[in-house]
Amino acid sequence: MRTRTSLYGLLVGLLLGAGLLLPAATATAADNGTWGVFPTPPAGAPMTDRAYFFHQGAAGTTVSDSATILNSSDKDLTFQVFATDAMNTPAGGAFALLPVETKPKDVGAWITLPPETATTVTVPAKGRKDIPFTVKVPADATPGDHVGGIVALNTAVEGIQQEGKVQVGVKRSVGARLYFRVPGPVTPGLSVEDVRVSRSAPLLPWVKDARATISYALVNRGNVVVEPKVTVSAEGLFGREVLDRPARELKLVLLPGQRIELTEPWPDAPQSDWVTVKITAGAAAHPDLVSTSETDFIAVPWPAVGFLLVAAGAGIALLVLRRRRAHPEQAESTPDLAEAR
Repeated sequence: MRTRTSLYGLLVGLLLGAGLLLPAATATAADNGTWGVFPTPPAGAPMTDRAYFFHQGAAGTTVSDSATILNSSDKDLTFQVFATDAMNTPAGGAFALLPVETKPKDVGAWITLPPETATTVTVPAKGRKDIPFTVKVPADATPGDHVGGIVALNTAVEGIQQEGKVQVGVKRSVGARLYFRVPGPVTPGLSVEDVRVSRSAPLLPWVKDARATISYALVNRGNVVVEPKVTVSAEGLFGREVLDRPARELKLVLLPGQRIELTEPWPDAPQSDWVTVKITAGAAAHPDLVSTSETDFIAVPWPAVGFLLVAAGAGIALLVLRRRRAHPEQAESTPDLAEAR
């Protein structure tokens, strides 16, 4: 058996209940019910009033803070503690922190943990451990948002995952998010790209609804995080409205430089029409930030059209055959013409 510290290369998937993947609106510490990681509470306070780490510092400065690991279980737990960068999962855009074997290149690389975390940290049962750390902003740090986190990886193997012919030991992790803003020109950026539609129509049209899936990409081309909202609409021939979904918050934080793929189910899509689908994205915190992209598709009940073409061809062939039987062809004789002298 081979033991690995990540799940499929990212701390996603099985970590849904572990606090690494949290909706943007969730204001709770990262906790999987057995242990949690969160900003250290003020002296004398049992709990923190901070959901995540939020800091700001100019290039060349150093900021200090502390993370707390809380062990809610009845036994001692041993963790590998590390700092890393954040990302959005490509499909769906969930917030994720990179695994321990992936070297951070952004804010995760700016963080320095105490020497004791170079090996492992043991937290007693029903106890806690405070982990001080510093964030040293490089002199060439770019303005805008830099997002990462402090992660506690349980060293114990908690399950076995089969990957082909190999059994992999699964370890769980919990991470507290860290948002760091470097002052300077702030440029929000959001674009909608690659809008496309896939359809699934019934064999006999209008017997039951046709279905479609609208797919599109959102890309954060700015240097600050955005919480996108999306409007989905579609028009048929002559400007008829066939789909109108008002703007709604996606409940996710799109990090700078990230691209995510999203889908919209359309259970009652048109069965016969020329349709233009439009996706419009914006962000409540940035009213002027709007991007729109669209695509066209032709909704044709191809099975029914094919049946009609076959039936029409058969009808024409039958008509020609009947006419030939009613007026059989007779051989025409051409008289010999004498050569004029």
